[in-house]
Amino acid sequence: MLITVSIHYYSFVLVGQTALGVGKLLSRYTNGKMPKAFKHIPSLELWEDVLYLTEPEKWSPNAMYQATRIFSSNFGVRKAQHFYKLVLLQRVREDIRKNKRLHFALYQALKKSLYKPAAFFKGILFPLCESGTCNLREAVIIGSVIQKVSIPPLHSSAGLLKIAEMEYCGTTSYFIKLLLEKKYALPYRVLDAVVAHFMRFLEDSRIMPVIWHQSLLTFVQRYKNELTRDDKNNLDHLIQYQKHHLVTPEIRRELKNSRNRGEKDDPMSMNILLFEKLVNDF
Repeated sequence: MLITVSIHYYSFVLVGQTALGVGKLLSRYTNGKMPKAFKHIPSLELWEDVLYLTEPEKWSPNAMYQATRIFSSNFGVRKAQHFYKLVLLQRVREDIRKNKRLHFALYQALKKSLYKPAAFFKGILFPLCESGTCNLREAVIIGSVIQKVSIPPLHSSAGLLKIAEMEYCGTTSYFIKLLLEKKYALPYRVLDAVVAHFMRFLEDSRIMPVIWHQSLLTFVQRYKNELTRDDKNNLDHLIQYQKHHLVTPEIRRELKNSRNRGEKDDPMSMNILLFEKLVNDF
């Protein structure tokens, strides 16, 4: 048994030394092939610990892009999600904080991360919203990736549902607006959740920011014909209390010039069973 323990100890030491060497290479990486040893790290039992030894915060931006490409292409959602949350998101936020913009290679890494949309939502967007510290610059930069990269409708709908149910912060409205602007057919469960999200503010004493009103306007513009009569009455009641001199009249006009859910066939034909399964996975 002592021999077995010794073998495991020396194996761990060897892996640790290799990881440190890989980390030094990644800190200087510009282009070309990634170290072979790095590609084996995600297959290790303690891969997160070994990854930490490579000191990801010191990787070059190009190395971060290549690492993201490897995780998004070759590994499952769970591992990709952990990598996005623990490594990529932290690096992106730090780079934006320091430089007031995002390095091109890190921006490309964000775009690449969306090739695993479930991992992107769970590893990037949800933690960012839940942090309560996402500022407007971060929201605009990361949001531009959502605008530019195609997201499967099921994932977009499930992501919108989760964000609508989260504790509110200012930039939450921005991400809700971006997902609504995808113009996907949304299940009624998602529409109801978005209505409920806005109705939370009926008796809120805060003066809501312009982006909140804009996201509500986007919602009624895109989905007014899929809302129930009660939804519209409730939203009309809401905008009597939460007002913006430019946006609120537009919201009221959209609500009045629309039919109600069920009065005519609507395009809400998304596979509900697939959607419910995806939401449970989220």
